[in-house]
Amino acid sequence: MPLIAAATGQTPSRRPVWFMRQAGRSLPEYRAIRADRGMLESCFDAELVCEITMQPVRRHDTDAAILFSDIVVPLKAAGVDLDIVPGTGPVIASPIRTASDVAALPRLEPEAVGAVTAAIGRLLDELPPTVALIGFAGAPFTLASYLIEGGPTRTYENTKRIMLGDPDLWHALMGRLADLTIAFLRAQIDAGVDAVQLFDSWAGTLSEAAYEAFVAPHSARVMAEIEKYEVPRIHFGVGTGELLDSMTRVGTDVIGVDWRIPLDVAAQRVGRGVAIQGNLDPTALLAGRNVVETELARIIAEGDRAVAAGTPGHIVNLGHGVLPNTDADAVTHAVETVHSL
Repeated sequence: MPLIAAATGQTPSRRPVWFMRQAGRSLPEYRAIRADRGMLESCFDAELVCEITMQPVRRHDTDAAILFSDIVVPLKAAGVDLDIVPGTGPVIASPIRTASDVAALPRLEPEAVGAVTAAIGRLLDELPPTVALIGFAGAPFTLASYLIEGGPTRTYENTKRIMLGDPDLWHALMGRLADLTIAFLRAQIDAGVDAVQLFDSWAGTLSEAAYEAFVAPHSARVMAEIEKYEVPRIHFGVGTGELLDSMTRVGTDVIGVDWRIPLDVAAQRVGRGVAIQGNLDPTALLAGRNVVETELARIIAEGDRAVAAGTPGHIVNLGHGVLPNTDADAVTHAVETVHSL
């Protein structure tokens, strides 16, 4: 598998590429199959999860499939009252703000995500042997931000107020969420995924000092607990150029890089012990084929310089997810370009 080879310091048969949110609204076949199905309903239907996960592999010839799911799926499976509202995102019925709220947070039992593990079994039968299956989970900080704020936010004011003003409550919540994240990743690994990605999507809202004090210990525990399974671990966040070193030191095999920092510079910041993943700006896919080809050539050159200097490998990806109004043919063209280069 080219992706696993690049993640583990081997020589891939071709340059691996996959895209975050590659299974989603940019695909007409996805829009058709989801026309009358809610997001969470879809995430707990093994047959549908398998089909949606396969769609971009069939259409684009990507080197990885990422399990169709959402970072709040384990919260829902554990019993948290939430919904994914179209146009808004995850909405929590009763935000967590007190110690009693934390104490009442349910734990995740493996059987509660049986639909997810069943989908993985189906996918292992359908995927080509060269295509890696990536499982994933939300990191404790990103899950905490949704639970505390009650939904998406631009300021994270309640999250940071509790984090800074009530550290005991904060660490109690983060500990519970680390347990949940570990349980969800273990279930996926036991079911047979080839790699896992920990999404700390909103870690870029934090200073390095805050990340080190309030987030890193809990993400480090997640990474340590899954290290023994010997599947590549990918760690990713948005706007985390100043946190890349800290995010790498919690324990990872691949560090995801968004578009704000050149890949070779990112590799210098994190040292040469981990592979790099990234980092095409998703909006480039909207700007025409010439732009995509130029940007990918630059990114691949940066990745090649990093690898030549000792970085184990480079996995091509976006710096965040495929935008919903992206033409599916643009994604296919990007994959073809990567493989041709």
